[in-house]
Amino acid sequence: MHKTSATLLIIDDDEVVRASLAAYLEDSGFNVLQASNGLQGLEVFQRENPDLVICDLRMPQVDGLELIRRINALEVEAPVIVVSGAGVMGDVVEALRLGAVDYLIKPLEDLAVLEHSIRRALDRVNLRLENKRYGEQLEVANRELQASLHLLQEDQNAGRQVQMNMLPETPWQVADLQFSHRIIPSLYLSGDFVDYFRVDEHRVAFYLADVSGHGASSAFITVLLKFMTTRLLFESKRNGTLPKFKPSEVLGHINRGLINCKLGKHVTMLGGVIDEQTNRLTYSIGGHLPLPVMYSNGDAQYLQGRGLPVGLFDEAEYSDHEIELPQSFSLTLLSDGILDLLPGDTLQEKETQLPQLVSSAGGSLEGLSTALGLANLADMPDDIALMVLCRNLA
Repeated sequence: MHKTSATLLIIDDDEVVRASLAAYLEDSGFNVLQASNGLQGLEVFQRENPDLVICDLRMPQVDGLELIRRINALEVEAPVIVVSGAGVMGDVVEALRLGAVDYLIKPLEDLAVLEHSIRRALDRVNLRLENKRYGEQLEVANRELQASLHLLQEDQNAGRQVQMNMLPETPWQVADLQFSHRIIPSLYLSGDFVDYFRVDEHRVAFYLADVSGHGASSAFITVLLKFMTTRLLFESKRNGTLPKFKPSEVLGHINRGLINCKLGKHVTMLGGVIDEQTNRLTYSIGGHLPLPVMYSNGDAQYLQGRGLPVGLFDEAEYSDHEIELPQSFSLTLLSDGILDLLPGDTLQEKETQLPQLVSSAGGSLEGLSTALGLANLADMPDDIALMVLCRNLA
């Protein structure tokens, strides 16, 4: 038997019909209230605030059509199902026009038809309420992000504080995973950005982005990135597409958004989703170098993958890569500003040293910061961002 906490109100002047409907629906797990006429039904409705009303049309004092009108005037989310022996087409049309969600003709030979109609109506109400909640959350996020953008434009000082406030907590522990980051801007505001957050009960998402250029104009894009990823998460929940929240689709969404904004900026970025149930990492790369460095059992290696920068090409497509995570590991993500700190004349020489550096630092953010001398940096040509996620790291 399907249990539910929904409360139903049956309004019918036929006591036998009313009692039989109530008995069946109570057996189906509903809480059932009863009223013998429309006026009494309105009193019970206003006092008990039921989730759904089942009513007859032909009743003394207040008939079914007037009852629907008065319920509508109360502006509450309570669908009405008409169950009536008066199968006159004009009554059917008028009841539906007034907002009844269904019209069933007595006698009901199969009460399962009524139960199906009830559950379908309650599902629609729940979906509307959920969409309303997501809309309110999205509106709050929009206002916060618009305020952040305004502050960046008004004051570099306040803008830096806002940008720092948009960054996630560091370190952040979720289950047995720990995330931490560090961002060092070359100017007062940074074009590098990181974020990590829960997608649902068993998935965690993260990304590191490096906006072209430096300073305030690039910092504006980090606000936009935060907005787009937050909106995509809300819309995925609202539309029921959350199970498809894939890194490649997120990069594609951001690519389209940046191109449509026509801001003359692009981003190199990489993002991933960790499924805690399957212990697998799915990631996608959008023109970003250096690649992420996986450290486990004393060995550090680049993850593989490639892709076009985000926000440059309409036709850009992004691929998902999937790996099983070791029981003990760290994954280091870095912006390309880090390469300016490494010795070597060529990009290949610098990239060759990076896994060795991560390995010598034990895969930790603190060890890598010390090895790179981040505490003593000055007059850097580029922003620097580091993010490390780890599990059971000794």
